[in-house]
Amino acid sequence: MKIGCVKEIKKYEFRVGLTPDNAREYILHGHRVMVESGAGLGSSFADEEYQAAGAEIAADAESIWRACGMVIKVKEPLAEEYESMRRDQILYTYLHLAADKPLTEALLRNGVKAIAYETIRDGNGALPLLKPMSEVAGRLSIQEGAKCLEKPMGGRGVLLGGVPGVKKGGVLIIGAGIVGVNACKIAVGLGADVAIMDNNLMRLTYLDDIFGSSVQTMYSTESAIEKAIGDADLVIGSVLIPGAAAPKLIKRRHLAAMREGSVIVDVAVDQGGCCETTRATYHDQPTFIVDGVVHYCVANMPGAVANTSTLALTNATLPYGLAIADKGAEAAARADRGLYPGVNCYKGKVTCRGVAEAFGMEFVELETLL
Repeated sequence: MKIGCVKEIKKYEFRVGLTPDNAREYILHGHRVMVESGAGLGSSFADEEYQAAGAEIAADAESIWRACGMVIKVKEPLAEEYESMRRDQILYTYLHLAADKPLTEALLRNGVKAIAYETIRDGNGALPLLKPMSEVAGRLSIQEGAKCLEKPMGGRGVLLGGVPGVKKGGVLIIGAGIVGVNACKIAVGLGADVAIMDNNLMRLTYLDDIFGSSVQTMYSTESAIEKAIGDADLVIGSVLIPGAAAPKLIKRRHLAAMREGSVIVDVAVDQGGCCETTRATYHDQPTFIVDGVVHYCVANMPGAVANTSTLALTNATLPYGLAIADKGAEAAARADRGLYPGVNCYKGKVTCRGVAEAFGMEFVELETLL
């Protein structure tokens, strides 16, 4: 199979879908690999490294979309890429379709076999290709949130760890999944006063065992969020429903309880955000202010640390990508049931229930199409 990797065109997205080492692995499996010139530069991989691995360097993205049976990316295609996609082509990338109706319609119109990193599951039901970027985003959320709290950035001028004789900054993390736990690690490491909320008591028990008295665990209800949010200098929104739009747990009215210059980092922005006032931003202008509260809502947070993120992501995506390339999307899904939920669209049909429900579209079980 011809495997293609195009340069990401989303603003300030520096990650790349294949490293030179990845390209070599696909070639060792008997595949041909084409990489767009400059695709890896943002992650510190030069064209010469891909060539040394045996990949061909393509002058432009269009030649890759036209020639390759499988295209590997990091982020979802943008509008200018929609018509480059073709029928029966395998697209292997993050998609987050439940928050992107135009892309969903383009994938259906073009008959693409769209496989989303974020909905592939492993044998334990976990999300192995979302996990590495969730780890990066969780850790980065505290780093960026702490910066936003500085006065020149529009924040309250609070140092999260405080100093002797001065109260520590308060961090509230809503959602105790991979993002939330990694945010918690960094917030505790900085010495902040940390609370984490979830509606899964087993998860809260686990966190209580791990962090002990360093963290206050709280059961999540709307009333609990409304009470806790007013005490926080930094709120991290880290709620995920795989394949579906994020629930709006932080309401506009809750902002009235927050102090001016407090910060919300909505890590769920890719799925529409878990705050009612969220709108996607970019790394060049990452924040905006609503009702005196600073919002950091960058939709590709891990792109800021592209080298780390690319290596972490491709370590996870490579085994699944090789299976898809070696066997084809259909046989790979039959061999690994965890790939079934990863196929969001297939030859003009929506095969992810969360996406179908988000847009009132017909949902078709993938098994019935294979």
